[in-house]
Amino acid sequence: MQFMVKYNVAPEYRDQVQQQFKATGGLPPEGVEMLGRWHNAPSLCGYILCETDNPVAIGKWFQEWTHILSFEVEMVVSDEEIAEVIG
Repeated sequence: MQFMVKYNVAPEYRDQVQQQFKATGGLPPEGVEMLGRWHNAPSLCGYILCETDNPVAIGKWFQEWTHILSFEVEMVVSDEEIAEVIG
């Protein structure tokens, strides 16, 4: 399953987020493949495309950040997958 994630940084946590990102790289745990990550620095938000068969692993990854970031997680499908859905 692929998931598109939008993250948001509250302005008061900007420096803390930057420090944690520089220290950890914000990499996913085993079982989650990060396919891409894009940052919109002026808007304090960004997007992550990841893939996993274990949604719990995504939850554990984001649990490391929920004290300073908020997340919106959406399961997404490719053109080929949606073609199967709609026939």
